[in-house]
Amino acid sequence: MVSKTVNIRVKKSNPFWYKLKQNKMTLVGIAILLSIVLLSIIVPILSPYEPNKVDLVNKFQAPSASHWFGTDEVGRDIFTRIFYGAILSLGLGILIIFIAALLGTIIGCISGYLGGIVDTIIMRLVDMVLAFPSLILAMSLAAVLGPNIQNAMLAIAIVKVPVYIRLARAEALGLKEKLFVKSAETFGINKALIIMKHIIPNAISPVIIQATLDIGDTILLIATLGFLGLGAQPPTPEWGAMISVGWTYLLTYWWYPVFPGLFLFLAAGALNLIGDGIRDVLDPKSAR
Repeated sequence: MVSKTVNIRVKKSNPFWYKLKQNKMTLVGIAILLSIVLLSIIVPILSPYEPNKVDLVNKFQAPSASHWFGTDEVGRDIFTRIFYGAILSLGLGILIIFIAALLGTIIGCISGYLGGIVDTIIMRLVDMVLAFPSLILAMSLAAVLGPNIQNAMLAIAIVKVPVYIRLARAEALGLKEKLFVKSAETFGINKALIIMKHIIPNAISPVIIQATLDIGDTILLIATLGFLGLGAQPPTPEWGAMISVGWTYLLTYWWYPVFPGLFLFLAAGALNLIGDGIRDVLDPKSAR
């Protein structure tokens, strides 16, 4: 009886968390992601090694008590580099999606609410970008801009923004016909204020769902560009760049590419599980 009362109180006080924790796979994703984040924060305490310090005497050391994930071709500790790389990969993934979602939501809501020639021009530009596969377009933009992590971020953001423009526009088209928006127009409220106060706040829910699902994909894109030499450049401890060098040693020094690849898989999988759980909570239709 007491536990049932507590559950009712939790459900009323924080319904989002109550619904989210019903999905066991989402909790698994949260646990994995928090573990990676925690390890990346405390890695300076756990490891006595610098991520970029060369130690040729200890190159290609197998996993051991002194080097938990072994060392690379110049003696750098792979465990240390993986968790310094986690800060970079996760941080960049979240930052890129935040920028893309913010810009896409604003542009999409403006396009959907104003309509006419503004909507036509914006949507034709969006169609041009979406006509290309995202990976191919990101690779092309990164190659043109130059191979570094900043240009890789810009390339991925350009690829991701149109998705949010379309999503926000679809919401805005429905919202502008709602009574509360029509009432605001009747009272002569400025269109920019209507967009900021009424359209964007009510269009944000599907954007959040898409953003949580996109973070994992963005981390994979960052790693892919790094693997192809179009993203982070050596000696930056980025997962894709580490795999790019390490895969050539797979048959002889298996730990070099395997451990960065494993944590890339775990991070992307955890984020997708969390995104699925948030989608189920925020979008009741998906749970039916």
